[in-house]
Amino acid sequence: MSDARHNWTKDEILAIYNKPLMELLYEAATVHRKHHDPNTVQVSTLLSIKTGGCPEDCGYCPQAARYHTDIEGNDLMAVSQVKAQALRAKASGSSRVCMGAAWRNVKDGPEFEQVLEMVRTINKLDMEVCCTLGMITENQAKRLAEAGLYAYNHNLDTSEDYYKDVISTRAFEDRLDTIENVRKSNVTVCSGGIIGMGEALEDRAGMLVALTSLNPQPESVPINALVAVEGTPMEDIEPVSIWDMIRMVATTRIVMPETQVRLSAGRTEMSREGQAMCFFAGANSIFAGDKLLTTPNPDVNEDMAMFKMLGLNPQKPFTKVAQPKTVEAADSQLQPLGEKPKWSRPGHTIERNENAKQKAKIVE
Repeated sequence: MSDARHNWTKDEILAIYNKPLMELLYEAATVHRKHHDPNTVQVSTLLSIKTGGCPEDCGYCPQAARYHTDIEGNDLMAVSQVKAQALRAKASGSSRVCMGAAWRNVKDGPEFEQVLEMVRTINKLDMEVCCTLGMITENQAKRLAEAGLYAYNHNLDTSEDYYKDVISTRAFEDRLDTIENVRKSNVTVCSGGIIGMGEALEDRAGMLVALTSLNPQPESVPINALVAVEGTPMEDIEPVSIWDMIRMVATTRIVMPETQVRLSAGRTEMSREGQAMCFFAGANSIFAGDKLLTTPNPDVNEDMAMFKMLGLNPQKPFTKVAQPKTVEAADSQLQPLGEKPKWSRPGHTIERNENAKQKAKIVE
């Protein structure tokens, strides 16, 4: 019987978050040991298969076309390139490859067919495959599942209340609808958020309320610290403290006991001691490799040295959920529907996003 609760309130979560630190750590570590091996950490490699040029206006993202950043855009990678990167990741200890494309939403056509072939190729390497491609329909989710997709990432980013201060080109409801579409397939859900974007503690609690309310809860929850990139609307925000990250990881572990909590963006700013406390508090997944899509990440050799020092072991693939079967394109029972769903465009403006957009025009 599951220990996951789906009726957490914001006040309850804030009470946990604000506990004396030693009590919070003890409770989180106790929950963690009940549901997971405390010495095993799942290692993922994040690969940007299509970089830059995104039409969204996410205030944190250097891949948005409207902002002027130093990100070099590239077209969709070839399947052979992705396979080579996946083999390299596997050799370095990763059990999962997460492929990210800077798209607003998936569109049926040659590029999506290419992504499906990437999924088939990596699954055949006996690695878990995750994709983050933007909003998707139920049919697209099922086609990804048929190809052998293990997980789909679609972060809520923040609370529903604060969402409108970060993004104006899509609605919070679009995130929930996409997760619901994924749940109609046999693909697991990866969904988390970012702290340090100027949100209040109530917003962090609100994001966890939304995540815990999902039934079932996401199998994986990435906790990211904002990496402020020059040229983005959030370029001047000070980094969030390690204590905030530890509290967020511990709180997430307590309210989502069966979920894998991933220590994600922002690890370059964390000491080994800080990361160790996050692992003790319940983090049992990381991204490895020198980049997270476009932002810096610790070198994989540094991570393996840290694992050795802490006595941690990389988790083997398909430990939590069995490996999906891959159906070849020629044998597929599903066809592209050429759908054109009307994902939301709320239409409000965010002052700091507009200012960054205008600054980019001046630079150009």
